[in-house]
Amino acid sequence: MAAHAGGLTTDPAVGVAGLARGFGARTVLDGLDLRIGQGEFVALLGRSGSGKSTLLRALAGLDRDVTGSGTVRVPRSLSVVFQDARLLPWQRVLANVVLGLRGADAGLRGRAALAEVGLAGRERAWPNELSGGEQQRVALARSLASEPQLLLADEPFGALDALTRIKMHGLLRELCERHRPAVLLVTHDVDEAVTLADRVLVLEHGRIAIDQRIDRGQPPLGYRRSLLASLGVDA
Repeated sequence: MAAHAGGLTTDPAVGVAGLARGFGARTVLDGLDLRIGQGEFVALLGRSGSGKSTLLRALAGLDRDVTGSGTVRVPRSLSVVFQDARLLPWQRVLANVVLGLRGADAGLRGRAALAEVGLAGRERAWPNELSGGEQQRVALARSLASEPQLLLADEPFGALDALTRIKMHGLLRELCERHRPAVLLVTHDVDEAVTLADRVLVLEHGRIAIDQRIDRGQPPLGYRRSLLASLGVDA
């Protein structure tokens, strides 16, 4: 198993070396290396079954029952956002946001986080009273309320309609620029990756096959075409 150490405070925020993961006879990650700088937003693309979620789970320390080797160094403070908001239905919105927070100011921090995602005044709502987009806003508030040094996001907008996704893209980018965590976003959407990330990675045969830095001063169409080609999709 990989050594999963916390407390990394110097650059890079994430350091992965020789990471291998397998399920039975199937190798998913094969000696993968990865570095993510502090405050850097990285998007991870790959075909279905390429190991994107396996890598994210390894970084989150959630893969204890699989076989593998290599080293994983991440900050002690990290949060994970999934496609499903995973709110506790028997807890009100504010209680979901402050779950796991410590300190007498937890409630204030939770309210501030909800205000940041545009849900001020909804603290006492039940999760089932919220739309899908609002539930994901609560999930983001919960993840950022603890001021993590690393935010891991596994297709967090995959279940949302197109217009809500666009709004959530802008919100996520704004929040990340404000709080400056290192971010790894797992997505199957090339446009989402190019829109949000500072770097886009393509996972293939268990390793990082492409590492593309995004220049905001350049038109996104060229990046989109080259990344789609790398995935075997016509632009």
